[in-house]
Amino acid sequence: MSTSVLVCDDSKLARRQLARSLPDDWDIKIEFAENGVHCIEQIKKIQPEILFLDLNMPEMDGYEVLQAIQEQDLHVLTVVVSGDIQPNAHRRVLELGAIDFIQKPCSAEKLASIIEHHGIKDKAMRERLANKLGEQVDPDVRDIYQELTNVAMGQAGDLLARLLNVFVKLPIPNVNVLEVNELDMALRSIDANAATSGVCQGFIGGGVSGEALLLLNDSSFKEIASLMNYEGELNDKVELELLMDVSNILIGAILTGLSHQLDMRFSQGHPVVLGQHCDVSDLVKANKSRWQRTLAIEISYGIENHNINCDLMLLFTEDSLKTLKYKVAYLLED
Repeated sequence: MSTSVLVCDDSKLARRQLARSLPDDWDIKIEFAENGVHCIEQIKKIQPEILFLDLNMPEMDGYEVLQAIQEQDLHVLTVVVSGDIQPNAHRRVLELGAIDFIQKPCSAEKLASIIEHHGIKDKAMRERLANKLGEQVDPDVRDIYQELTNVAMGQAGDLLARLLNVFVKLPIPNVNVLEVNELDMALRSIDANAATSGVCQGFIGGGVSGEALLLLNDSSFKEIASLMNYEGELNDKVELELLMDVSNILIGAILTGLSHQLDMRFSQGHPVVLGQHCDVSDLVKANKSRWQRTLAIEISYGIENHNINCDLMLLFTEDSLKTLKYKVAYLLED
């Protein structure tokens, strides 16, 4: 049976180009949508299995389409195809439920690679991925995870602010249950065009275990060194020390904050350097086997008036979810 594919783009040329770039050996039936409103109508009408979605469109843009898909519980695997290559755009569409992001103009080779990577030619694989994407963290539970993290990351941000004498910008943490391939995509979306250094540190305690992963953009080192009044020449050794200093502060403080709120003590393992001065994609590829299905909490720290950005991810093992749910249920009791 043919796979139903919907291509949504306000440009007729872009729609046709993408359709022509799809693999010749894929048995598909292609339909088109001219804007976001039309896209939602088509999803409801023809119930496509795959959607290739542009972002910048009139009436209803791609972000709004992704939100509507979630809010209306529409079931379609979405690949975003856009000329907007900002890291934040990439990250945002993944958070809104897209399975991948392709930069325009999209080549046949890139499309084939994405389709192969996700196994979406195979019906069983499509169903498995669709079921996984449909598995959401309960809103009340998500709210508790976010609030616990808000308190803990505030404590970590305070320590960093005092150390560097700066104002640390605190975000709303992102909470998701992710498979290893989805974690792969989430990590790749973090400053995908910049060199990155990373540290990972395991933790365990009270039936909960996982790893804290800190990724620091290499462009941050010069300003961190300046704020810490380091006047010598920056080299790999010095930058590693700076990376360890930042990771010790942020990881230690956030785990301490969580342990106090959850009434459990975490033991921390030795920090492991995942890589220095490499693309996030290379860092992920080299360490991908470390992570499986996980509850992921992502925190993106920034420092006002300074080019310093780092991402901290708490990756809880699947076995930890039962204990965390018990703890959260206790906190939700009236």
